[in-house]
Amino acid sequence: MNNILQNIDEIRRKKGYSQEYVAQQIRMKQSGFSLIMSGGRELKYNTLLQIAKALQENVIDIITYPEKYTAANEESGSIETTLQIRLDKEKETR
Repeated sequence: MNNILQNIDEIRRKKGYSQEYVAQQIRMKQSGFSLIMSGGRELKYNTLLQIAKALQENVIDIITYPEKYTAANEESGSIETTLQIRLDKEKETR
């Protein structure tokens, strides 16, 4: 997950967007967005979708950054892409 957060941060900075701007775009307080970016709060998929929209990027391009996902084009041949995601066990809380 840290790679995705780093990718979001790099893309955001490259585009010149502040954390406050992105937070406003996804209808969240800047402090909440900052918690997500620091790993203090879980990044949910729906939030990732909203962030991608605010950054004007596709989710897959955020995940694979700096590489860009390329869909196969039948006319120019085929392209094979492999995406590997590591999921950590969730901590059990009682």
